Amino acid sequence: MTSLFEYAPAPESRSIVSIAPSYGLFIDGEFVDGTGESFKTVNPATEEVLSEVSAASEADVDRAVRAARKAFEKTWGPMRPADRGKYLFRIARLLQERAREFAVLESLDNGKPIRESRDVDVPLAAAHFFYYAGWADKLDHVGLGTRPRPLGVAGQVIPWNFPLLMLAWKVAPALAAGNTVVLKPAETTPLSALLFAEVCRQADLPAGVVNIVTGAGDTGRAVVEHGDVDKVAFTGSTEVGRSIARAVAGTAKKLTLELGGKAANIVFDDAPIDQAVEGIVQGIFFNQGHVCCAGSRLLVQESIHDEVIASLQRRIGTLRVGDPLDKNTDIGAINSAEQLARIRELSDIGEAEGANRWQPACELPDRGFWFPPTVFTDVSPAHRIARDEVFGPVLSVLTFRTPDEAVAKANNTTYGLSAGIWSEKGSRILQIANQLRAGVVWANTFNKFDPTSPFGGYKQSGYGREGGRHGLAAYLKGADQ
Repeated sequence: MTSLFEYAPAPESRSIVSIAPSYGLFIDGEFVDGTGESFKTVNPATEEVLSEVSAASEADVDRAVRAARKAFEKTWGPMRPADRGKYLFRIARLLQERAREFAVLESLDNGKPIRESRDVDVPLAAAHFFYYAGWADKLDHVGLGTRPRPLGVAGQVIPWNFPLLMLAWKVAPALAAGNTVVLKPAETTPLSALLFAEVCRQADLPAGVVNIVTGAGDTGRAVVEHGDVDKVAFTGSTEVGRSIARAVAGTAKKLTLELGGKAANIVFDDAPIDQAVEGIVQGIFFNQGHVCCAGSRLLVQESIHDEVIASLQRRIGTLRVGDPLDKNTDIGAINSAEQLARIRELSDIGEAEGANRWQPACELPDRGFWFPPTVFTDVSPAHRIARDEVFGPVLSVLTFRTPDEAVAKANNTTYGLSAGIWSEKGSRILQIANQLRAGVVWANTFNKFDPTSPFGGYKQSGYGREGGRHGLAAYLKGADQ
């Protein structure tokens, strides 16, 4: 379908961001050189090297944990809760003041469209700090009895799909509860965490309260396995989550895991089709499908299948793929060459197993990592694209005839992170939602988040909750513990 008019390029300026040629680690309130080898972080849209970043060694991680322990015992732990809240408020305001800077940096380092980092990631990150700042002096009301206490040092490992937002999900409740933090950002997206370190200094956060150690898997393993870490929080793949669970088993460490997903987005025959199509697009193509709770399995009632698919294909044909810094862009770059290879592999397997692949006419840039929005029809629950987490802009479409069949197919997965239901009947939504084994169920919407609402999964999607009052409980022990 030819557009009635063409969008002129509307690029966001890079000039607001100053990227250093190299970065060290942030330990005990200072940027220091790491003792491990450095690595390159690249712009996935252009393959341009943005900076060289230090990889923290085991000795560096030990230094960071010792700094966090000292801060916990000497400054942050004994501090009045209301005063801790003031620091979190200050961080939240600084995130708002520097929002444009963070948004541009996030899009450069991650590949996501600027309108998503500008309108979703950064505002939500600030909102989490505001929310938990208000909880800091109200911990008696979390539900762990009177005078609950912080755990101590929290070791946190975050993924590359929402670098700043996942940092906020982890750091804000940990600090509000009185813990100190050693954070390991993903190796492909370390820059916004390092800019956050500057915000910590700007907020005059006491030294050692937040420490940031960059690196790959070995660095994360050193954080998780350090003997003086009291709490481990991880967001990432189910495979890595299993290894972390094994490493923590038999120790006194508390553990929260937020892992993969294969969410079902269920569309009933009484759903408003146009609204549902917008939700389907938001559910799978937001952030290039790099979302743990992405609605990657579309379950459509058989009687409206053709109508929904035709409408969906028309809508996908209007999506713009390209420069993440262009404000018109809907779908940006895939985060890395490795992730692009996995998306291609699983898509090829889907076609080989008999599913029908559909992609719009789509001109992709010559450089960078790109994959067009993709829809597979004639998919069965046995197909790998219906079972494995693709973590890309790939939608698998299945059909159902009855509500019971919809529930059975939705629950036929090793994951249990999220789901969506589209229907005009509130009673049907409530009935179906109650039968779905998913931590989050959206009704007539998808991928909506709020800091007051807990998030987490069942089965191989992990355990524990982040966000809301439940997210605080993960960083506290009751008076009797």
